[in-house]
Amino acid sequence: MGNFGNRGGGFQRDFGPREMHKATCSECGQECEVPFKPTEGKPVYCKECYRKRKPY
Repeated sequence: MGNFGNRGGGFQRDFGPREMHKATCSECGQECEVPFKPTEGKPVYCKECYRKRKPY
């Protein structure tokens, strides 16, 4: 075993431009774009609502 120092990463992978998909926020009803294909039956949140819901 070794000491890996900076755990948790700080690096970013470059996957190129993300494909964005249009969705409607489950919280506020605003149209937004998300970097994944929305799955029917699962809630989707805009950036603002997602930030409000995510515990820090």
